[in-house]
Amino acid sequence: MGARLRELVEVFGSLALIGFGGPAAHVALMRREVVERRRWLTDAQMVDLIGITNLLPGPNSTEMAMHIGRMRAGPVGLVVAGLAFVLPAAAIVLGLAWTYVAWGATPTGEAVLYGIKPVVVAIVFVALIAFARTALAGSLRIAVAVAVALLWVAGVNELVLLAAGAAVVAMARLGTGHRWTAIGLVLPVAGATAAASVNLLTLGAVFIKAGALLFGSGYVLLAFLRGDLVERLGWLTDAQLLDAVAIGQVTPGPLFTTATFIGYVLAGLPGALVATVAIFLPAFVFVALVGPIADRLRDRPLTASLLDGVNAAAIGLMAAVSVQLGVSAIRDPLTVALAAAAAVVLWLGRVPSVVLVVLGAAAGVAISAAGIAP
Repeated sequence: MGARLRELVEVFGSLALIGFGGPAAHVALMRREVVERRRWLTDAQMVDLIGITNLLPGPNSTEMAMHIGRMRAGPVGLVVAGLAFVLPAAAIVLGLAWTYVAWGATPTGEAVLYGIKPVVVAIVFVALIAFARTALAGSLRIAVAVAVALLWVAGVNELVLLAAGAAVVAMARLGTGHRWTAIGLVLPVAGATAAASVNLLTLGAVFIKAGALLFGSGYVLLAFLRGDLVERLGWLTDAQLLDAVAIGQVTPGPLFTTATFIGYVLAGLPGALVATVAIFLPAFVFVALVGPIADRLRDRPLTASLLDGVNAAAIGLMAAVSVQLGVSAIRDPLTVALAAAAAVVLWLGRVPSVVLVVLGAAAGVAISAAGIAP
């Protein structure tokens, strides 16, 4: 068991330091490590975890790490994998928050990101192909994935799309006579009243609510936190909130480490600790509760069909997000070359993700130093 826990720390601690690009990229990086290189899971198991985590509120890629940790080393593995994925990223954001408070600005790392992003796009592309081979068996699931991707781009809510994908596949496979009921889980969170100064209990309540109820992208997190921290409590300005979300997006690891930045800006180190624990705590609870049930979903025809539909929809969502990532990352001949080179290396051998990302960062710095990057 000790060896397995050390492996979890090694895998997810390293991914937390190179995990640029959001949940789609994180999942692709995890697949590279736990399916291709270490053979801990099959692609079919990985795809099921994607579907399950997409149905849970909170940080999907962090919950994916927890699920893998639980499957590898039980409940202790769940905690170890989750902490290994969260803590290094939170430490990076905490350092940037200190810089922000002390100097009023943060380093952008544009040259590093210029080289990393095309590599991440290549990793996501290769993972998508593998996931699609497993999750999109048959024309119906292919059609569901394509429809979900297009509807998400058009602005349809992702939870509606996941539910619709599940229903379509289940009814097509089992017949319309089957009925299923979605049970909503509502976690009561005590409302906090506005205060002249930051109160740690209120701060914790705001971020527990976000971690327990939030689905969606960084822009959804922005809207969610704005309602509490800017409009209701008046603790942050819009500019500060935008800075916080931007830091969460350009640093590796979970986007929810935005909470670390905001907590530090509002109440120093105690605020950072409270906000970080509060926003990630619900994810640990959800995965601990859902994990044992998830293992049995494949045993019944109805739940297996629903999971197949959710998986197809989740792959469609992942593909749509990946296209957006590619459009922003691959924008000139140099980034095209970086992405192509990374894709070739990925196809030819089981190179560790960390090596590819570090090489991409080095290439970005070299290109910038040579003055040939746009």
